[in-house]
Amino acid sequence: MGRSKNQKKSRAAANHVAEEGYGLVPHSFVFHRGQVGKNVGQLIQDVRRVMEPYTAESLKVRKKNVLKDFVAIAGPLGVTHFIIFNKTASSLNMRLARLPKGPMLHFRVLKYSLIKDVVSSLKKHRMHEQQFTHHPLLILNNFGSDGMQVKLMATMFQNMFPSINVHRVNLNNIKRCVLLSYNSESQEIEFRHYSLKVVPVGMSRGVKKLMQERFPNMCKFEDISELLLKGANLSESEAEQDGEHNITELPQACSGRGNMASQQSAVRLTEIGPRMTLQLMKIQEGMGEGNVLYHSMISKTEEEIQDILNRKESQLKQKQERRKKQEQNVAQKKEKQEENKKRSMEGIKRKHAEAEEDSEVEDPGTQNDQAAAAESDDEVEYYRQAVGQEPDEDMFPSAKRRKGPSPGKPPREAKDGKPPKRSGPEGQQHRGRAGKEWKKSKDGEKPFGKRMKSGGKAFGAKKAGDRENKFGRKKKFDGNKKDKSFKPKGQKAKQGFKKRGAGAKHGFKQRKGKG
Repeated sequence: MGRSKNQKKSRAAANHVAEEGYGLVPHSFVFHRGQVGKNVGQLIQDVRRVMEPYTAESLKVRKKNVLKDFVAIAGPLGVTHFIIFNKTASSLNMRLARLPKGPMLHFRVLKYSLIKDVVSSLKKHRMHEQQFTHHPLLILNNFGSDGMQVKLMATMFQNMFPSINVHRVNLNNIKRCVLLSYNSESQEIEFRHYSLKVVPVGMSRGVKKLMQERFPNMCKFEDISELLLKGANLSESEAEQDGEHNITELPQACSGRGNMASQQSAVRLTEIGPRMTLQLMKIQEGMGEGNVLYHSMISKTEEEIQDILNRKESQLKQKQERRKKQEQNVAQKKEKQEENKKRSMEGIKRKHAEAEEDSEVEDPGTQNDQAAAAESDDEVEYYRQAVGQEPDEDMFPSAKRRKGPSPGKPPREAKDGKPPKRSGPEGQQHRGRAGKEWKKSKDGEKPFGKRMKSGGKAFGAKKAGDRENKFGRKKKFDGNKKDKSFKPKGQKAKQGFKKRGAGAKHGFKQRKGKG
């Protein structure tokens, strides 16, 4: 139990140290903006291969993504550098940015070669997955020349890769190297990526062959000493030339047969790609939005620089003023919306109160009888149009006479030319809308509650030659007098009398002559 507890503690401590060390090293995003071709897409994958293991190997980029999206997500992930490729009609560009506040270096890619092109041109290549488990060794050549832009480039490249402590580094972790060589005359940077290998020196080719576990063909040898001393029948590619340029003394034992500490060994480099030839175009503050610190083609005087700064300050002030106006407009709109909401709520409450008052006065039986009265109204209306007179009350007992005017006729008017007053809920609503405009006529108001004929007279009114019809008695019709409102003309009048509605009767026809 004790041993297992100690193992858990040691493992947790090792993970904690690894996380701290992983967070301290620089990380990078390599992606593109805009449309790029197939070859540029493969170049981006190759550059990600160079930056492993501290880069996003399978970063997905969408068309709708902008640079702010990558900046926002880079902070929580601990990303410190962006390598951005974009392609135009005339050139391929690369931007190198330091997060979160810049600067940003703009390069033009003059030439490039992919990994597959470099490897296919070699007779032998040494590239395997174990080489990409550790970061490469950075080598800067000829970056000590004068110039602010050269020093800034060197600093940016150095900070892209983890730093190495020479006294504590493990040589077995160094399997690759990145070489950046600056040409001060052409102002171009050569980018190269190599695989690194250490082999022992000071022995013949045959011994090296035996050390590498590749036993040669000795059928033509009489003695093994010929193999050890002469190394006959071995190709020049197998026996690579070593010299002072690549021989060094190892401070510690290194992987590989014969690589012992304090022994001389040769360091051999094999290019694995990609290659790039870069040219610095400009250096800009911030994430591509600040002042231009350096430009390779355009040079400006101090006065022009000051004018640019003043112009940017004025633009910033205008932007702040526009923001303030927008905030004020938004606040005013919100206030107006709240006022409108209050008014609408008050209006809704007022309407509900009026509806409750109207429902108290309204007869509850009228709503239930409307459906039954609608069917019998068609019969009454058909009789009224066919005969031209009002039907008797006993003829249609189930029908309820309409209080308003019949369809197809204008509404009646009072004797004084003003519309009659309404009773019930409609009258209350109409009086509520009209207000004080309704006045009493000089002739006096007609009593409410009496049924009105289509002609506009009460049932209780008397007429010469007629009997009273106050209590439902039959009224005499004078057949000699015809109703002027109904005048049938020829065949067209007969066609108008057709079946109307579900309740129309088939036996009614137009009567000619006496009624």
